[in-house]
Amino acid sequence: MIALRQVALQRGTQTLLDNADVTLNNGVKAGIIGANGAGKSSLFKLLLGELAPDQGDIEMSGGQRIAHMAQEVDALDRPIIEYVLDGDLALRKAEADLLVAREAGEAHREAELHGLIETLDGYRAESRAAQLLVGLGFVQSDLTRPLSAFSGGWRMRVNLARTLFMPSDLLLLDEPTNHLDLDALLWLEQWLTRYPGTLLLISHDRDFLDAVCDHIVHMHHQTLELYRGNYSQFERTRAEKLALQQAEAAKQQARREEIERFIARFRAQATKAKQAQSRVKMLERMEDIAVAHVDSPFHFTLPAADKTSHPLLVLDQAQLGYPGENGGDDNVQLDKVNVTLLPGSRIGLLGPNGAGKSTLIKSLTGELALLNGKRVPGEHLAIGYFAQHQLEGLDVTSTPFVHVQRLSPTASDQDIRNFLGGFGFKGDDAFGKVANYSGGEKARLALALVAWQKPNLLLLDEPTNHLDLEMREALTQALASFEGTVILVSHDRHLLRATVDEFWKVADNRVEPFDGDLEDYRVWLKARLEESRRDSRGEKAERQNQQPSGDSREARKASRKAAAELREKLRPLKKQRDQAEKAMEKAQQELDKVEQVLADPELYTDSARKAELTKTLSQQAEIKARLDESERQWLSAEESLEAMEAELLASEGVES
Repeated sequence: MIALRQVALQRGTQTLLDNADVTLNNGVKAGIIGANGAGKSSLFKLLLGELAPDQGDIEMSGGQRIAHMAQEVDALDRPIIEYVLDGDLALRKAEADLLVAREAGEAHREAELHGLIETLDGYRAESRAAQLLVGLGFVQSDLTRPLSAFSGGWRMRVNLARTLFMPSDLLLLDEPTNHLDLDALLWLEQWLTRYPGTLLLISHDRDFLDAVCDHIVHMHHQTLELYRGNYSQFERTRAEKLALQQAEAAKQQARREEIERFIARFRAQATKAKQAQSRVKMLERMEDIAVAHVDSPFHFTLPAADKTSHPLLVLDQAQLGYPGENGGDDNVQLDKVNVTLLPGSRIGLLGPNGAGKSTLIKSLTGELALLNGKRVPGEHLAIGYFAQHQLEGLDVTSTPFVHVQRLSPTASDQDIRNFLGGFGFKGDDAFGKVANYSGGEKARLALALVAWQKPNLLLLDEPTNHLDLEMREALTQALASFEGTVILVSHDRHLLRATVDEFWKVADNRVEPFDGDLEDYRVWLKARLEESRRDSRGEKAERQNQQPSGDSREARKASRKAAAELREKLRPLKKQRDQAEKAMEKAQQELDKVEQVLADPELYTDSARKAELTKTLSQQAEIKARLDESERQWLSAEESLEAMEAELLASEGVES
């Protein structure tokens, strides 16, 4: 158990916690959320004993093994797999003691230590460490390379693998997804859901929090407020609380109406493509999400250029990559790329790490010259480009106000200040030195500079790194209503669902349309990984697949029996799926009726109807919870059915 009782904490002149209380039971997976600067990392330092509270008590269960991910990693000459193995101090000590005993000829002591290493699962340690590193994006040949051979982002991945490898009862992770691509993030998500201990997770990725966490701790106004459920449940609960505050009700209704108008416009022009329809559904959910963020300090729009071209940009038979050094061969990442960007297109790039997504974006901007082929920009092309390296290009001796003023010397001071206020630089903050800014503040400024220039083509490469949840939500809403063309690389699935209408797959030296949504991509990724594993097994797999001719009759008999058993298992699953579908339809009808009542503006302003508002909001939350559960049951049954039907087809193919 972890309990903070009447805790106060001050850092410098800033009060982070004031009489804060929270209790977390063993085994919970809690997401820690709050604005940048609210004190989330300081909370971890309190739990680690690196900080002492100015007031109050912190109680923790005795004997807990704590694993914590350090934010800085030194460049070491140690192979990365050894660096990960070093995370298990008890195992390393047992191995060192075994060497000493062996050299001293102490056979009895050797036997004891072999037993200890077995207890520590030490004989599988190297295999476990390798699995962690491969899951986080490394290849087998990387494992023996020294840590110093990798860039800062990859060192953070090694550090994360080391933290996950440490034996622990309490795992503290501070923004572990910041340096991960979508593939590694999906792997980490699965790993953490299986973690048996207590997990405290600081993250600004709502889908990640939804998948992993069963509690949310909200650091807000110097307090700690505990919510049951994942991040989406937190938003619903918080929206209900805010709706009961008269001062917020009118703002909520206005925001609802604004998003409803946008959805109506988008639905009228959406294609029947699967991803476009997924986005319609996502945008409908944003009405409720927006209500939970009505008191956010960030709210801005992304205006598009007045003029556009048709097409905006074309790549014709392009070869993308980097020229060879000293006259050597070119490093070709993508070949025969044919891309035509039309006004209003909204494209998400998917693909394994290192496949060339960032290379494609740099080539579209013109920052990276083509190795071959043509890049044809439209007459009125106006590019807005955001990438993490642009944060380093900010003038650290200057201020946000001066950065914008340099772009538009004739703009009025008030217009600049109003614009920067939407990105969180309110009042005197617009005149703060960039040198003193955090990564999140620099990212906000870089995005503001892109928005100020009114592009008609937005190229965004991981724009949400370093942004907190409130800023991510503001960016999502702004991008959702942006009228220009968008190309986006992001591991933030919520942002992708709300922003793009189609996906392109960047893999195997090609760029091609991906016919599906993010769930289809997850399935494709899993199949690709399985295929890779099969290929790596090589001849062993081939031998296992070969059947001796004498066994063919028995094999066919076994196949028929297995197929019959599968057909029997299909029946209850089909029934479960159909029941879930009926429950979804019923819940949706009930929800439509309740939301018709909530659409009445007088419900929020008439004090005599306060009890009715409270009851109706409670009904809405209960129906949505039922709808979500029915959707989960339907998806689970549908996935199981698809898997069994595929297995049935395969077995029938073997029999024939």
